[in-house]
Order: sequence, then structure tokens, then C-alpha cells
Amino acid sequence: MNFWNTYNEPIIALAPMEDVTDTVLRELLLGLADPGALHVVMTEFVSTDGLVHKKARERVIHRLQVTAEERALLKAKNVKIVAQIWGNNPEHYQTVVKEITEQMEFDGIDINMGCPVPKVVARGCCSGLIGNPTLAKELILAAKEATHLPISVKTRTGLKSVATEEWISHVLETKPAALTLHGRTQKQMTVGPAKWEEIEKAARLRDQLGLDIPVLGNGDILSLEEARSKCAEYKLDGAMIGRGIFDNPWLFMEEQRERTKEEKLDMLWKHTELFDRVWQGSKNFHILRRYYSIYSKGFYGAAELRAKLMQTENIADVRRVLETN
Repeated sequence: MNFWNTYNEPIIALAPMEDVTDTVLRELLLGLADPGALHVVMTEFVSTDGLVHKKARERVIHRLQVTAEERALLKAKNVKIVAQIWGNNPEHYQTVVKEITEQMEFDGIDINMGCPVPKVVARGCCSGLIGNPTLAKELILAAKEATHLPISVKTRTGLKSVATEEWISHVLETKPAALTLHGRTQKQMTVGPAKWEEIEKAARLRDQLGLDIPVLGNGDILSLEEARSKCAEYKLDGAMIGRGIFDNPWLFMEEQRERTKEEKLDMLWKHTELFDRVWQGSKNFHILRRYYSIYSKGFYGAAELRAKLMQTENIADVRRVLETN
């Protein structure tokens, strides 16, 4: 069953982000989210080439980890979880999609055709597939053939220049379960405002073709209110939120207010403790520093505290810093 078509309200989704949307962060966000404020979460994007090779697999399989605690929250909050994959080999897609379907508990699989990182694009993957629609369609169809799970696609408006209608028409030919469009080209990376009018073009093209495929917009959304407003203004089925969580980890709560110092530091510690417990030294502790800059701001002494936290190397260091501030 395609869960993407079961919503009577704008779909609010958490975007897949490298070294960000792991099971730890997802658990934290799910714990904070109000019922009905978040509908879909995505994993970090995982390489299909990496998963099919024994040595490389050990370095990437953690991206698909879902803890029992996160699983319980997904059920309690009625949130779907989608595994995101990338690559450019149809056979590897089929192998990986079958494994995810048969051995892991995901509600869907999303294909990354939007990551703009130049070295990935140069290999003809992610956004690079925009320049190779024949292969892009082959990958989507290969994935669909290998599973009963809904196969969705996340992409951008073009490579060097905007080519929304031409490119999206190719994607829609394969009838993905859902389509998320980031309102920038690959060349733009994250520079300049996202063009939501281009996302609207994709939705109207879908309408013209008479397809029942939810279209979600992505780019520059900083609040639930803004997400829902964009859906109404551009007549979209949903919105995907990514970097907005760096401005506000409490974004998926309906009531918004400035958090107290105590609340911020409590979340900082909870995040640190959970990261340490789940990964047990297998992931670089420095990943947490990007979050420390979020939690340690907006109160007296925040800059000094933040400077100290940026020097920490482990959970014991963080505990000492917090105990002396």
C-alpha cells in the first residue's frame, strides 16, 4: 500500500541529511514532535554500491540503523520511516531494495536524485542523474520491480540551469509513489532562495498528466506554519524540512516559544548521552559539535560555553563543561 496517498492534510517530512538524520537525531525529534505534526522521516542517504560490497558495507550500513526506542516512537506518533538510497547501477538497486524490503522494517524507499555534492555528481549519481534521464528512469523502475514498498524520488529543478518541466516529465513517466522537489539546481547547492514556483510547475505537470502522485516541496522552510503555508500557496501535497532543524530542534512542536537555558542544555545533554549510548564510539564524536552550536546560544554566557563545548572529545568532557557552567 502506498502510504503517501493516505493523508488528508499536508504531509510534513524530515529530509534526509548526511551525518544528521541518523537514528539518534530522529529519536530526539520524534520525542519532541506533537502528534500529527510530523508524518514521514527519512534516513541518511546510503550508497547502493557500498551496501553490496563487503568491506564498504561495514562503513555505510549504520545509516539504516533504527533503534528499538525510535521504532516505538514511530509507532506511537504514527510516523512512517523511509530508507533513502543512491547510486547509478540498476542491479545494485535491485539487490539493495530487496534486502531492505525483506530484512529491514521500512515503510518505503526513496531514491536520491538531488544531492548536489560535485564529486558525487561527477560519478553520475544523485543530481548527476538529471543529466541522464534514461538511466534515472531505469533505476526507478528497477527499484519498483524489486519491492512492494512505495518507491519515491527526491530531486532538484535542474543541473546547471532550471529544467523543471523537462526533467520532472521524465521522472513522472515512471510513476513514483511520491516526488519531492528541492527548489534549486545542482549548481546552486544551497545558495540563493529556493524557487517554489518551480516546485509548483512540477505539481501542475502532475495534474496535467492525471497522476495521483503526491508532490512535496523542499527548501528554506523554518517552521510548521511556513511549511503548511507553502503547501496552500503552491497547491502542493506536502513539504519536506531539512536545515530548518538547525535553527530550531523544537520545530515539530505546534506551540513555538523561546527555549530557556535549562531546556537547551537539557536537550544538549540528552543528545550527547543518546549519541554515546547508541554509537558507543563507532561514530566521530565531533559530529555533535554542530548541535552544540544550536543548543548553546540565546542566553547569558552562551558564547563562552559554546567555545568550551567545541573542544570536547567525549561525553566525559561534555559532562565536566556542563557541571562547571
